Amino acid sequence: MLTALRATLLALPLLASGCAGLGTAPKVPSDAGIIRNYQQSIDIAGRMSVRYQQYGRDEALHGSFEWQQRPGKTQLTLSSPLGQTIAQIAISPDGATLTQSGQPPLAATDADALTAQALGWPLPVSGLRDWMQGSVTERGGKKRIATPQDENTDIETADGWRIRYAAWDDTAGPRPRRIDMTRTTAQAGEVALRLVIDTYEPR
Repeated sequence: MLTALRATLLALPLLASGCAGLGTAPKVPSDAGIIRNYQQSIDIAGRMSVRYQQYGRDEALHGSFEWQQRPGKTQLTLSSPLGQTIAQIAISPDGATLTQSGQPPLAATDADALTAQALGWPLPVSGLRDWMQGSVTERGGKKRIATPQDENTDIETADGWRIRYAAWDDTAGPRPRRIDMTRTTAQAGEVALRLVIDTYEPR
């Protein structure tokens, strides 16, 4: 089943140019004086691209994602550019499950380990819950609320990722518009992951 999932992902068109811990975070003042409300219930959708290595070769793929977050539960859906569902990852305090059409679900207590096993490259599900709302736990444990002043500044996370908030939506919030993430891994070499957030809807 895992081989089939990787094959489906690799068949996606390449992106020509760039694409859960369950925490509570009330109003948090940023370094720029902005008060940002952390949304416990929110739907986020956009595009995703990834570059990584497999069997000594450079690989790249892209698609779209939908993130549905509610208190105590998060669901992430990965889709092809044509809208075909590739995988769904459901996260709760008890662990995570990953499903794809016509296949039995995979389950694990660690959502990040589960997605890396199934996809062949790391997807930081546990961190995205905060990162997509501009909140990052830095290396050393300090909480940081990113702002447009941090644009194109690398932030090293506690779990080994390097995040860059490359673009912002200033119409409300402001909120992250594009997030670039990189990490060196034993499994997939140099991994570069990009999220472009198209819609951001508190519920």
